[in-house]
Amino acid sequence: MQEELQKVIVGQSAVIEQVLAAIFTRGHCLLVGVPGLAKTLLVSTLARILDIQFKRIQFTPDLMPSDITGTNVLEEDEHGRRYFRFVEGPIFTNILLADEINRTPPKTQAALLQAMQEREVTVGQQTYPLPEPFFTIATQNPIEQEGTYPLPEAQLDRFMFNIKVDYPSAEEEERILAVTT
Repeated sequence: MQEELQKVIVGQSAVIEQVLAAIFTRGHCLLVGVPGLAKTLLVSTLARILDIQFKRIQFTPDLMPSDITGTNVLEEDEHGRRYFRFVEGPIFTNILLADEINRTPPKTQAALLQAMQEREVTVGQQTYPLPEPFFTIATQNPIEQEGTYPLPEAQLDRFMFNIKVDYPSAEEEERILAVTT
C-alpha cells in the first residue's frame, strides 16, 4: 500500500507510514502543515487505493454541527401526514478529511470529535452508526493562527497521531516538478 501511495505522493514517507499505522489501528490522525504539501492528495489517494468512500469538509467559522452530522428534514407524505426524514451529513463516509479543523468554532469541533470517539452520530432522539471503517484525518495550519479556535488538549487526545508534514527536500521538489509539468 505504501508503494502505491508513493507512486502519487513524492517524499513524505514518514507521514505515509504514520497515516497507514493509524488506519490499521483504527485511529484518527491530525496532519499539521502549511497548505500545498499534498495532504488532500494523500487522503484521496489512500481512499482510492483502499476502494472506500472519501469526503472532505472545509472547516470555516460559519460551519454548524448539523453541516457535518446531518439534520432532520420535515416532509409530507401523499396523505398529508408530516414526518421527519434524516438527511446524512458528510461525516457518513469511510475516510473523512476535516480540512483546517481549527478554523471552526468549538461547538462544531465537538460534534466531529464526539463522532470520532463514539463512531456514531445522534440527531434529535435518534442515534445513527457511522460506516465501517470510519477514519478521520484532520488538518491544521501551524502558521496561520488569526481567526482560529485551537483544539483543547482533551480534544487533541482523540487523535492517535499528531503528524508534522514538512516541506519536501530540494530533490523531491525537482521530482514533483518533473511529474506535474
